[in-house]
Amino acid sequence: MPYFRSTAISRAEYNPQTLVLSLWFTQSGGPYDYYGVPQHIFDGLCRAGSKGSYFNTYIRDRYGTR
Repeated sequence: MPYFRSTAISRAEYNPQTLVLSLWFTQSGGPYDYYGVPQHIFDGLCRAGSKGSYFNTYIRDRYGTR
């Protein structure tokens, strides 16, 4: 599970079998689970220069969460 040096997201975990992306936010903690997330979205998050901007553009309000 990758840990990030980000002001928005501290770490992420991805399960490719269930397509669940779990995120831990620096302010609110976590995990917050996002469902139906394709592998390339997780890979993009890991490569993104700004984790928060990537999350807002490609993940937030696009995938179901609990």
